Amino acid sequence: MLVVTRKTEESVIIADNIEITVLEVARDRVKLGISAPKDIKIIRNELRDAQKTNVESSQAVSKEALDALLAMKDEQK
Repeated sequence: MLVVTRKTEESVIIADNIEITVLEVARDRVKLGISAPKDIKIIRNELRDAQKTNVESSQAVSKEALDALLAMKDEQK
């Protein structure tokens, strides 16, 4: 891991086309601005972890259990 010290309004360039700028530092929070091409996906780590957990959870359910649940839903209509 590369560790860099930056002040407000200073930035870091990644791969010539991604710029990360420190916008604000307050107490225990840092506000970053990210400039990148639209085809680059930018996502917060906690959202990526939640997506991974959701995918793993959905794959853990058997097709039979899912079919039974859908059948119960259809019966309630």
